Amino acid sequence: MSLFFEATGLVFGYPGHPHVLNGVDLSLAPGERLCLTGPNGAGKSTLLLILMGLLKPEAGRVIAFGRERREERDFHDVWRQAGFVYQDPDDQLFCPTVAEDIAFGPLNLGKSKAEAAAVVEEVLARLKLGHLRERITHKLSGGEKRLVTLAAVLAMEPQVLLLDEPTNGLDEPTCERVTDILNDLPQAMIIVSHDPYFRRRVETRSVRLVAGKLADESGLPQKGAATRR
Repeated sequence: MSLFFEATGLVFGYPGHPHVLNGVDLSLAPGERLCLTGPNGAGKSTLLLILMGLLKPEAGRVIAFGRERREERDFHDVWRQAGFVYQDPDDQLFCPTVAEDIAFGPLNLGKSKAEAAAVVEEVLARLKLGHLRERITHKLSGGEKRLVTLAAVLAMEPQVLLLDEPTNGLDEPTCERVTDILNDLPQAMIIVSHDPYFRRRVETRSVRLVAGKLADESGLPQKGAATRR
């Protein structure tokens, strides 16, 4: 089975601090919803940023969609195929209205205004967010912002989703709604989450990042990503 992501031996540390990743192996296959957990500061968000080429590891390899990626330019087509939902929606929403934010990605992918507008309508209908179409993004509630960021990423039709704490700060009804949306999607996913109830409902596999290493939920170290082919 062809893997979407295969990372081996990743090492990374922020200046002046110990390594947060110290030989991490990770893989993601089609159909998987891989949940990533671990204590605060363990490097979970850092790992997602490395997989997306937004941080460069000190050592190790990232193979994404069948090609090794080393420099930023190597990741340009990865950004078309993998959608990243940030932990804080305010890091992701920057257009005046919801419709403009959702249309931004399709327009950047070369779609015409009419094509992008059709995508906006389809995504809003699929996520039942049509009532937010003309709302000003910075005036949305936290839960509404989370749903709109997900809509904006889905508008780009990615093969993979990387989601950083997608239920963080949500009330129970919105959390249920996000859970249902994710379970209905066909995309493979890597999901960082501290919420054990949410993880149990969405995951097909779960790993834990502790002391710079990945272990499965039994506490056993992860074998090399290549063993999951």
